[in-house]
Amino acid sequence: MNILDTPNPSIKKMNTEQQSAIFDSFLALVNAPYGDFSGIGKLSQQLNDDSTLEKLVNFLRQTPQCERAFKERPLLGNLDFSQLHQLPKNTLGYLYSDHMLNNNLKPISINKVECSDSSYLNIHIAETHDIWHIVTGCGIDKPGEVKLEAFYVAQLDHDRLFLALLSKNLLKTSLEEIELCEAIMNALAEGWMMGKKAKPLFGIEWNSLWEKPLEDIRMSLDIPV
Repeated sequence: MNILDTPNPSIKKMNTEQQSAIFDSFLALVNAPYGDFSGIGKLSQQLNDDSTLEKLVNFLRQTPQCERAFKERPLLGNLDFSQLHQLPKNTLGYLYSDHMLNNNLKPISINKVECSDSSYLNIHIAETHDIWHIVTGCGIDKPGEVKLEAFYVAQLDHDRLFLALLSKNLLKTSLEEIELCEAIMNALAEGWMMGKKAKPLFGIEWNSLWEKPLEDIRMSLDIPV
């Protein structure tokens, strides 16, 4: 049976061309070397159509924090990592800047947001991704990424992208590194449970928390790392 002909209700409204584009984008990520995330944006555009994004926005709006974020649309802005790195070593600002500097990572550069909730949704998730790594304690190795992806799936209802990324990593594990199976599955389970128990991370104004101890932030968010 051709997978494109499978009667899946989640994609039955998509035509064959759309489905093919999704599977092509997915397979491109599967075939890409680990650490090459250039195809994620394309897969996200293919998967998260306007209807999906609307459902996700409506789901997030159920909490005052997220509702306020969509109204005010705060951004991280241009960050001075060298300055944040001068903060005490137990603070979010130090640990985040240390993570970015040591791994030679750069945040996406955003100066303004288009006048749509879906645009802010995508930008906010993208620019705070590494902060979520720090706050959740998820590493940037393969199990760590899987753990964070499972956390996203638990917190972002209706989002297809992170579920697809989990599927991609499971497939790559089965094809290339089956010896990582136990670590990957443990990470998936831990990330999912942690995401379900934790308070929402979306919409937090991280700029106001740089000087706060990470342990206190985790405690306030019910993240037991």
